[in-house]
Amino acid sequence: MDEISLIAKFIDDQGFIRIHTLGGFDPTTLSTQRVVVHGNEDLTGVIGTKPIHAQSPEERKKAPKTESFFVDVGLPAEEVKKLVPIGSPITRERSLKKMGNYVTGKSLDNRVSVYMLVETIRQLKKSNCDFYAVFTVQEEVGIRGARVATNKLQPDIGITLDVTLSNDIPGVEARDRCTRIGEGIGIKIMDGSAICTATLVAFAEEIAQKNQISYQRELLTAGGTDTSAIQYLTGQGAHVTGLSIPLRYMHSTVETVSVTDIDNGIKLLTKMVQHLNEYQLKTHS
Repeated sequence: MDEISLIAKFIDDQGFIRIHTLGGFDPTTLSTQRVVVHGNEDLTGVIGTKPIHAQSPEERKKAPKTESFFVDVGLPAEEVKKLVPIGSPITRERSLKKMGNYVTGKSLDNRVSVYMLVETIRQLKKSNCDFYAVFTVQEEVGIRGARVATNKLQPDIGITLDVTLSNDIPGVEARDRCTRIGEGIGIKIMDGSAICTATLVAFAEEIAQKNQISYQRELLTAGGTDTSAIQYLTGQGAHVTGLSIPLRYMHSTVETVSVTDIDNGIKLLTKMVQHLNEYQLKTHS
C-alpha cells in the first residue's frame, strides 16, 4: 500500500531540508530527483548534494551516502520551517509510463501487487474456503502490517504478493539471475526470510500447468517479504508461498515490470483461490 520514501529530520538556516530514509535506498538513485514534500501543504522540491565540480578527488572516489543529500524547495528558511514540520514525509515525483511491452515508474514495489489483488477480487467467481484479501503497509521497515494481519486472522495458508529481482541485465551472469522479465509470474521457493512450503509450491505449479499460465520458479537469496510473517513470525505457523512479479531497477523511480507477467499473476492467483480447498483436502487426508 505504501512506498519507500523520505522524512524531514532537520531544516538548516538556508532552508535546506535534511532527510532520513523510510525503507531501503541505493543512495546513487537519489541524486537530482524531483520530490513532493508533504508538509502543511504539498511542496515541490528537488534532491541535491555537493556538485561534482566542487568535490575533491578523494570525495569523487567515495560512494555517496544518504546523509549527504538534502531537499531544496526554493523558499526562504523561515517559510520552509512554517510549512514543513519535522517528520513530514517526502515522496519521489514520477509518473507511470508505458514502455514497449512493459510499464515503468516509481513504487511498483509493491503497488503492482495491490493492482494484482484488486483484479483477482474482481475476477473471482467463487471460493471454497475462507478467503481474506489483505493490503499491508510498512513491509519495507520490518513487515509490520503483515504481522498484525496474520496475528488477527491466523491463516492456515498464506500466498504473498510482491515483486522480485529481474536482474536479467548486462553485467549479471546467468547463474546469478533470479527471474527474467516477461517469462511468467514467479512462484516463490524461498527468499532471505522464508523457505516456502514445498507442497504449496507444487500445488501452485500444478494449477499453472493445467491452465497454461506462464510461470518461473523464484529463488531470492537476499531480502525478505511478508511471507515470513505469515509462516512463523507471529507464532501461528502456516503453509506459504508467494507470487512474485519480476521487476527491474528495484527501489528506483524507473522500476519496470512486464504487462504479461502481471496478467499471468492475476490468472494464477484467481485459479489458486478457486481451488484452494483441494490443497487443504490433499494435505489433511
